[in-house]
Amino acid sequence: MQPIAVAVIHGAGIQKEDFAEILIENLQKKLEKWLKDQGRTYTGKEFIFQPIYWGEVFNQREKDLWEAVQKSDRLDFSVLRKFVIEFLGDAIAYQPTSDQFQNYEQVHEIYFKALTKLSEKAGAKAPLIVIGHSLGTVITSNLFYDLQKTSDRMAYIEEWTENATPLEKGETLARFISLGSPLALWSLRYTDFDRPIKVPSWGFYKHYPDGEGGWWNIYDRDDILAYPLKTISDAYGMVIQEDREVNTGNLLTSWNPASHFQYVKDKQILNLLTEQLTELFQSVNKDDRISHLRSEEID
Repeated sequence: MQPIAVAVIHGAGIQKEDFAEILIENLQKKLEKWLKDQGRTYTGKEFIFQPIYWGEVFNQREKDLWEAVQKSDRLDFSVLRKFVIEFLGDAIAYQPTSDQFQNYEQVHEIYFKALTKLSEKAGAKAPLIVIGHSLGTVITSNLFYDLQKTSDRMAYIEEWTENATPLEKGETLARFISLGSPLALWSLRYTDFDRPIKVPSWGFYKHYPDGEGGWWNIYDRDDILAYPLKTISDAYGMVIQEDREVNTGNLLTSWNPASHFQYVKDKQILNLLTEQLTELFQSVNKDDRISHLRSEEID
């Protein structure tokens, strides 16, 4: 049985270290039921989850900044301003500077260490699926873009990957589920909006010839920070499996920009993620499935 490595990365704004606990718990319940329906017992070793908590890099500084800007004059729209600092603050602070990578490298180091943990727990060549929200999808795109480069690679990427496993190197990236992604805005950095990462990664089929991967982009039309990606360029059109529109949230949030924060709480998203996880599991465990069915016939 080949386990699936699952990385869960949060978006912008002040986040807590336990940000992924409820999502992972709900997914495990869904996966347990799915395996039971397949005639199997869920052991917890089939899907190995790893949260990627990068908020620690910026959280305290953003709190300090918010306190500092309120000392001079009274500001209008304080709630909105606080949101701007927390969301745009993350996005601005994350960008590499002209002389050093600073925060950019710190965030990516946290991500890489999470991949190392996944490699240790799920296996060096375990298929990787990334569930990302908001700015977390941009961070994912940037890191894997840097890992997939074959020339002019950053020195720290070369250092990290020198003795790394296929999973750590990004070779086994199989699926990417981007929730509420603002990546369309980041594509403005390139004239033709044409620098998406490769999903599945170039090395995935080397390890899993029958594996089924892809990139699914999920967005709510009321979420002003999320955009379709498949139509922004031919390059994105080729790599994005589907732009899927959803309606997230409740009566108070489903019809306005607050929907941006509802993706991981939404039941239809939970079903969609379960579908993605189980499809990947089945595609890389076909031989195991056949042997399982044969043993049932013998019994």
